[in-house]
Amino acid sequence: MSDVMRVFSDLVRYETRLYNVVGERLRAEHGLTASQFEFLRIIGGRDHCRVGDLAHEVAITVGATSKGVDRLEAAGWVARRPNPENRRSSLLVLTEAGRRLLDAATPAFEDALGTWLAGPLTGKALEQLASAVAVLRKHMEDERAGLPTG
Repeated sequence: MSDVMRVFSDLVRYETRLYNVVGERLRAEHGLTASQFEFLRIIGGRDHCRVGDLAHEVAITVGATSKGVDRLEAAGWVARRPNPENRRSSLLVLTEAGRRLLDAATPAFEDALGTWLAGPLTGKALEQLASAVAVLRKHMEDERAGLPTG
């Protein structure tokens, strides 16, 4: 197997396992999935967030994003507010319950990342990994590659 194929295999398998273990922790301790946590984290970190912005950030379809937001809204964690700049879209905001949940779940998320990402690596190795992954992500984003269709 070539080096690039091995990197691909390791990267994909690691990401899947990391996502699963973080999701298991969040579900057990806070009753939410990793994808729900990510949506809350992104929405909570922006002044203005539309469904399309969220879809672009996580590289999934607008339809799938909208359904995910519907579930967050039904749980009482997110609200849609009229967008004063575009009446055809809504802005997503965390509710007070959503903010409390995000604040409560963040330490578990960070602890899981510490255990499964930062823990096995030296500080220098983590810096190098962060730098390399940022370059790869930027390249894909600059080329508009890997975006969902449909």
